[in-house]
Amino acid sequence: MSKYSLDEFIRNTQQDEGRNEFFELETPRILEVNLEEIVWTKMGSMISYTGNIKFEREKMLEHGIGKMFKKAFTGEGTALMKATGNGQLYLADQGKKITIFDLNNEAITVNGNDLLAFEPSIDWDIHLMRKMAGMMSGGLFNVNLRGRGKVAITSHYEPLTLLVKPGRPVLTDPNATVAWSGHLEPEFRTDINFRTFLGRGSGESIQMEFSGEGFVIVQPFEEGLTSGSGEHS
Repeated sequence: MSKYSLDEFIRNTQQDEGRNEFFELETPRILEVNLEEIVWTKMGSMISYTGNIKFEREKMLEHGIGKMFKKAFTGEGTALMKATGNGQLYLADQGKKITIFDLNNEAITVNGNDLLAFEPSIDWDIHLMRKMAGMMSGGLFNVNLRGRGKVAITSHYEPLTLLVKPGRPVLTDPNATVAWSGHLEPEFRTDINFRTFLGRGSGESIQMEFSGEGFVIVQPFEEGLTSGSGEHS
């Protein structure tokens, strides 16, 4: 049989019929959720499903009035979708690479744009980055996730993890920053000349500085950048 035959293509790309763990990577850019009850996903991330699954947009007060006010304040809060039922659900986000974490009473903070899905057992809260408001088009908020259960995040291309050590802070571009240790609190710096020096246009360069001990995950892509400067006034 030809390696380019239709049958060979189907054999190499067909879904895994087995019922595996709750989250499984069907491909590096497609997440399979073996759903039996509930999962929270990023709005618009469903690409296919089998079985009996119902989808609902997050209700205004679903997660409490505090989260509602925070999301209203950001103006672009993480829109969540609740999937309930039994079946296999397939999620993706603009072809981005997917990474699964199985938290064991741990915490991770994720840029709101890069959160794909999480189990209902995970406790979460929105953290506003007020100092960033008006400075950039994306990444104005992040989501802190903690407890026990699986979390799926996305990144453009292969992510890189940078270790933060005492006395050795790590500085990152907010547009390229995906996630970091849940206990770290980034500070924001501005460098008037940095972006001009790199030919990115005029204006200040905003950098996130992580100090203490933990990790930061970055991607080789700057979300929110336009053809000119990455900042918006």
